[in-house]
Amino acid sequence: MALDRQTLVYEGPGGPFEGTAVWDESLGGARPGVLVLPNVLGAKQADVDKAEDLARLGYVVLVADVFGQGKRTAMTDPGYARYMDALNADRALLRDRLAASLDALAGLAPVDGARLAAIGFCFGGKCVLDMARAGLPILGGVSFHGVYDRPDLPAAAPITAKLLVCHGWDDPLCPPEATVGLAQELTERGADWQLHAYGHAGHAFTDRSRVQSKNPAIAFEPRADRRSWQAMTNFLAELFG
Repeated sequence: MALDRQTLVYEGPGGPFEGTAVWDESLGGARPGVLVLPNVLGAKQADVDKAEDLARLGYVVLVADVFGQGKRTAMTDPGYARYMDALNADRALLRDRLAASLDALAGLAPVDGARLAAIGFCFGGKCVLDMARAGLPILGGVSFHGVYDRPDLPAAAPITAKLLVCHGWDDPLCPPEATVGLAQELTERGADWQLHAYGHAGHAFTDRSRVQSKNPAIAFEPRADRRSWQAMTNFLAELFG
């Protein structure tokens, strides 16, 4: 297996944007494409690692950039959420940047543009849900410890993208009432949805940089990480099967 990694600079509202594309060169023919949507910090090596794992499953993957080229932060930065906050305040702009990222993925040579999906972590999980809400052309999406608040935007009805929501039950950002609210929203809008809730797991349960977290409500949890990745693997295999 020979993975090809390419830096991809693409245009969109407020761009340019810089992502990383990954696929297995040894596979021939057009393949499904998967967009990876990062957390509050923006695109980073951990997201490329996830993209490589997806590429080993046979997908063409793009780590998306919705903040803008060079706009990245670190948890040690007092303003680490500033780029996310700006998009949370303008969900229409976020939607349009997500659409530009999906177009960039669909334009990659090995991608079957009719078979696209998205996965996202934390803020990226919210992005996946917003893509489905807006009717962007993905067949399905997976939210890992995402955030569930609805955008104040016209909604696609019904939601046609199939959705898998992987949720840490002890997540302080999405308490039970927010999680039930998401389930009600997706049901009302006719979505084909699944919710996997993991006990004794909080927010960021896939984030290996939080192994030593002093806050168990925002920490890596290995069982939830392993089980959610397997759930995603099964979901994508069914989606594209």
